[in-house]
Amino acid sequence: MYFSFLHLIPAALFTLAAAASVSASPWAVFSTPSEHDPKSVGTYTNGCLLGAAKLPAEGPGYQVVRLSRNRNYGHPVLVDYLADLGLRVNDADLGTMLVADVAMPRGGAFDHGHRSHQTGLDADVWLRLDVPPLPRDQRTGQDDVAAMDMVDGKNFLVDRRYWTAAQAQLLHLAAADDRVARIFVHPAIKKALCEQDWPDRAWLRRIRPWHGHTAHFHVRLHCPTGDDTCRFQEPPPAGDGCGAELASWLPPLYRPPSSGGRKSRPPLPAACQALLADASRYRQD
Repeated sequence: MYFSFLHLIPAALFTLAAAASVSASPWAVFSTPSEHDPKSVGTYTNGCLLGAAKLPAEGPGYQVVRLSRNRNYGHPVLVDYLADLGLRVNDADLGTMLVADVAMPRGGAFDHGHRSHQTGLDADVWLRLDVPPLPRDQRTGQDDVAAMDMVDGKNFLVDRRYWTAAQAQLLHLAAADDRVARIFVHPAIKKALCEQDWPDRAWLRRIRPWHGHTAHFHVRLHCPTGDDTCRFQEPPPAGDGCGAELASWLPPLYRPPSSGGRKSRPPLPAACQALLADASRYRQD
């Protein structure tokens, strides 16, 4: 397949965004998980992660990119899900699935790039499947591998030079798992999936249109069974989401996100505040 470098999202852009951040997240000090039983505490956008598991840097059907970020931690349920998805991708001979940001070792807010990914139940998976397996030293840094934009933003359509049946099948495999609460993609990607003739369309309910997400999809799992510290998100509306709801995300109804400042967050759950209280001691250890 032919690829234009214009459709490779320069990693330098992400580097500049990181440099623009003036305040480092206090959660970034932790390089290892806490010694607790696994729990996703709080909400996806205001919480933390106890007893995280580390997603191995590679496994059947997948590899983790940008390893230097140390963001390949998650609740064990999410780590198992990603490993299982890699196996399904491998069995379907789709290529190598590239996993980017999951969560930091103890969750919490990143200093840039995400509002969610705080409780170890969110993960970003790139949509490009054409990268051959790479040694670790070629996928450690920010600039080693670039994501690929799959959307013609001007016309709000998938770019057929890069979007193929493989990307559609990857999303089908990802969303068909009952552990998944929702998967965020660009509206043009949701539209392309809706236009296909699927024998079973129930999984399309979990594919949610959202701003951005042109080069990756963002998978979010349900709260783990029995975890009473995790705050669930209301389920998507009934149906496949391919009618009026999708139309509201497409021209002429679509409205870009507001450029206003971020809303202030509510206080962190007490268990997360307790983890942060250990940050100064952790620096000294």
